[in-house]
Amino acid sequence: MMSDTPAAAPASDDPRDPLLGTGAAVLAFDVGGTDTKSAIVDESGRVLGVRRTPTPHDEADPAGAIVAHITSLAAEYREDFPDVSPVAAGLSVPGLVDEARGIGLFASNLGWHDAPLRDLAEHALGLPVAFGHDVRSAGDAEHRLGAARGADDVVVLAIGTGIASAIIAGGRPITAGGYAGELGHALIWPEGELCACGAVGCLETIASAGAIARRYSERSGRKTPGAREVLDASKAGDIVAERVWDDAVEALARALAPLVAILGPELVVIGGGLAEAGRDLFEPVQHRLDALLSFHRRPRLVKAALGDDAGVLGTALRARDLAAGRLDRAHGADVHAVESDPAS
Repeated sequence: MMSDTPAAAPASDDPRDPLLGTGAAVLAFDVGGTDTKSAIVDESGRVLGVRRTPTPHDEADPAGAIVAHITSLAAEYREDFPDVSPVAAGLSVPGLVDEARGIGLFASNLGWHDAPLRDLAEHALGLPVAFGHDVRSAGDAEHRLGAARGADDVVVLAIGTGIASAIIAGGRPITAGGYAGELGHALIWPEGELCACGAVGCLETIASAGAIARRYSERSGRKTPGAREVLDASKAGDIVAERVWDDAVEALARALAPLVAILGPELVVIGGGLAEAGRDLFEPVQHRLDALLSFHRRPRLVKAALGDDAGVLGTALRARDLAAGRLDRAHGADVHAVESDPAS
C-alpha cells in the first residue's frame, strides 16, 4: 500500500550486516516532525539499535526539547551497547538548515528560528556533531549507498505529505546556505492554489501525496484517505481521479524540466510514499519529462533504494566524515567529493 511515509527500512541489527563498512563508531539522529529515527553504528559498520521515537514538541524551548531527547537516546545506546564507543554524532533536522554555522534557521513544524542546534547538541552529548538537513542526508545516503551510487549528478526527491529534494552536482551536495533543494516550493502553477508557505502555485500543492488526496476529496466530494486510493480510482475510470493524478504527473514533469536543463542530472531518484505507485508514477512522469526536453541530457527516473532508513544512514555517514576529518564544518560540506564506497 502506498502511504505518506517511505518504504520499509533495510537496516538491521544482524551482526553479519556491516552496512556502512569500516570506520568510526558514531551515533545518528534523524529528527522528523513526527518521529525521530536513531541508531548507533559500530566500527565494522553495523547499524545497531535502529529505533523510532516520537519527536518532542515544546513551544517554550523547541530546540532544547530536541537536544534533551537525543541526549536521552544517546545514554540508552551507551547502556545497551557498552562495547561501542562513539567518537562523533550526526544530527539531521527538517526545515531550513545552515550546516556551515550549525543553525536550524527555521522549522515550521518544530517551531524554532535561528536555533544553534549543533552547539547545543555538542555541549549535551560531549561529542563533535555533524549537523545537517534531513533530506540532504537521505540524498547523501542514496548517492553513496543506494539508488544513485556511482552517479555524480543526481536529484533526490522525497514525495510524501510534502515534497523536498537534495541536489548533488559533481559528486557534491548543493546547500546554498540551507536554501537549496526546496523544489516543493518552486512555482509550477501560477494560477494555482495558495500554499502553506504563503506562495501560490507551489509544486507541493499539486503533486505531493497529501495534495493528491486533498484535491480529489475537494473535487469529488468524497473524503479519501490517501493518494493510493486516488490512483486506484483513476485506474478504475474515475474521471476526477484521472485529472488529479494527471495534474500531479504534469506538475512533477514541469518542475523537473528546468532543473534538468540547468543541472543536467544523470538520475532523478524518487522516494517517499508516492514512489510506491511504481510504474503508474515513474512511466508517465518520464514520458512527459522527455516531451518537455530537447537536446538536454535525459535523466533516468529511479526509485529510492534505502527506504525509511536513508535519513539515519546519511546522518551516520556525515558523522563518520566528521570523525575522519573529511567534513569541512566551516562550509558545511565535504573537504572533497566523497568516494562512492563508504568504506574507503
